[in-house]
Amino acid sequence: MTTSAENGRKDGQPAMLTPPVVSSQAWEAAREQMLVKEKALTRARDALAAERRRMPWMAVEKAYAFEGPAGRASLLDLFDGRRQLIVYRAFFEPGVFGWPEHACRGCSMVADQVAHVAHLNARDTTLVFVSRAPQADIARLEARMGWEIPWFSLTDSFDADFGVDEWHGTNVFYRDGDCVFRTYFINNRGDEQMGGTWNYLDITPLGRQEVWEDSPEGYPQTPTYKWWNWHDSYVAEAPPDKKWVEVSDAGEAAFRNQHTNAKP
Repeated sequence: MTTSAENGRKDGQPAMLTPPVVSSQAWEAAREQMLVKEKALTRARDALAAERRRMPWMAVEKAYAFEGPAGRASLLDLFDGRRQLIVYRAFFEPGVFGWPEHACRGCSMVADQVAHVAHLNARDTTLVFVSRAPQADIARLEARMGWEIPWFSLTDSFDADFGVDEWHGTNVFYRDGDCVFRTYFINNRGDEQMGGTWNYLDITPLGRQEVWEDSPEGYPQTPTYKWWNWHDSYVAEAPPDKKWVEVSDAGEAAFRNQHTNAKP
């Protein structure tokens, strides 16, 4: 390590102990060493998601009620016709720091980083936020912050029953006809990584639904990359775009050929 007297230093702070500056060859060698560990982490994360898809389910037998932009809604209604539902409990209500102008700062950071929900919808998955604030306040907050996440008002014991009455958390549910099951729950440090499409899909019972995944027999799976689309161009039940299939096939082939020909 080397000592830098100026890099990012502010008055009263000690000098930063920064890594050494090396040649491009040494930098590439260091990167390759780190890449081995990063790939191992990726494989471990995939294996954990596969194990998560095999977790037991818990039947939800109590009827819960919410208020939404269109009025009263049940837990089943929150699925919006899809098979999977992800519910994030955001704190926006009287007594929460920031009220009534803002929601909790942490929950607001989560909302800021949520990817466009159309990509989740394309995988038969709905994401919603829930809070105890009235709908009028939620609509005002979303307009101010530029959020477009479906956001419902809690009206009963849903938050207490699912471990999110005193702290944020993400619950996952699966719908089989009119039967609803709780399949997963994540909070604390695990919750801070949420927001991206892949992270959300990895905590659902069906996963990303791509052919490379280790999923139980009979789970829906489609060719990797082929279902991807612009968020304003998804059409239900539409076959993959032929041009995109060609482009993604060529890109994947080039990627695999590069690694096949790489020096050991």
